[in-house]
Amino acid sequence: MHTRFILIQTSHAGNVGAAARAMKTMGFDDLVLVAPRWANVLRREETIQRASGALDVLDKARIVETLDEALEGIDHLCATAMTPRDFGPPTRWPREHFSQILAPQATSPVGGMAFLFGSERFGMTNEDVYRCHVCLSIPSNPQFGSLNIGAALQVIAYEWRLALGGFGALTPTPSGELADAAQVSGMLSHLEQSLVALGFLDPQAPKKLMPRLNQLFNRAALTQEEIHILRGIAKAVLQKSEHPNPKPSKAMAQRLD
Repeated sequence: MHTRFILIQTSHAGNVGAAARAMKTMGFDDLVLVAPRWANVLRREETIQRASGALDVLDKARIVETLDEALEGIDHLCATAMTPRDFGPPTRWPREHFSQILAPQATSPVGGMAFLFGSERFGMTNEDVYRCHVCLSIPSNPQFGSLNIGAALQVIAYEWRLALGGFGALTPTPSGELADAAQVSGMLSHLEQSLVALGFLDPQAPKKLMPRLNQLFNRAALTQEEIHILRGIAKAVLQKSEHPNPKPSKAMAQRLD
């Protein structure tokens, strides 16, 4: 779903850069500035520094004079405000609203989504809020709920990305080729011998120790290198059990003297 972030009459260049960075971390790149304080805000040093690498978002960003120009191609508008208005759209938490509009039974499918953020000093005007379908309020400390634009945009962008399905779970990349079932089975047999030699496992009454270890190692998704390590440990245990008190070497005997 196409998503746009709109900053209205932004006065601090750094906030534009922070907004671009927040957008990029969540995979969005459509930024529109409505009548910002600085005509060259996208090229100001503070903007670039606060963007912290999200220069592609700044390069693509547009500056327009009116909100009408910023809304082209958008059919669902979300205002951001701390407190509900006496008159105007309903105020909802972001997660609550997103779950409603993306629900399978939603009657009005959303084509283009826009999030509007007002100026640092005055927020959004009533006139702009009234044009929106909803006013999003971020759950925060009632005694101190003020967020700067970059932080507020990051929260909204995160919640929206989460509602859209996120980026998928990150799983660690195995450091080597995974062991197959035969290798795991061979390692378990070797390990079982070492546990019997230690006296930890009674072969006459093994109970469910080895099946449980089998399940543990299956969940661990062992690599071939890890199988070699475990078999090396089992081999060392067996060797130690066969020679529990090896004679000290000549060098060791000299050190003991």
